[in-house]
Amino acid sequence: MEEADLDDMTAVLSAPDPVHVDRPPRDRDDAVRWIEWQQRNYAEHDFGLWVVETHDGTFVGDCGLTMQDVEGTAHVEVGYHVMPDLRRHGYATEAARAVRDCAAAHGVEHLIALVRPENTPSQGVARALGMEVERTAYVHGVDALVFGMTLSNG
Repeated sequence: MEEADLDDMTAVLSAPDPVHVDRPPRDRDDAVRWIEWQQRNYAEHDFGLWVVETHDGTFVGDCGLTMQDVEGTAHVEVGYHVMPDLRRHGYATEAARAVRDCAAAHGVEHLIALVRPENTPSQGVARALGMEVERTAYVHGVDALVFGMTLSNG
């Protein structure tokens, strides 16, 4: 993800939330900070979120790995965002499976996904990856289900 992706990232981040929660709307400045965060992730952890496109180059969203602090403990998380008109087509699941497999191949032992309790579509993606709810945690100012799984490496 780089500065050239700003328009696409603004579109996906400012899109209506897939569940009805009170989330402040995101704008272009938020997308700039999002891309900068990914660039820091690449530099510090050798991973981050990647832009997801169809084979014909249509922008779908983002998916990848980030480090997340869950109540004082660092975890590797798989995260994803999909453009509203492309949701429920399997793109998040396909991308997240590839990311999960990449994480396992690179020695990540435990993978999580932080999902709001009301976000049932995202819960479905986590379950499709083989994750199960491990607990509930207070993360980024909201309650989240912590889905997780142990990855077999090699």
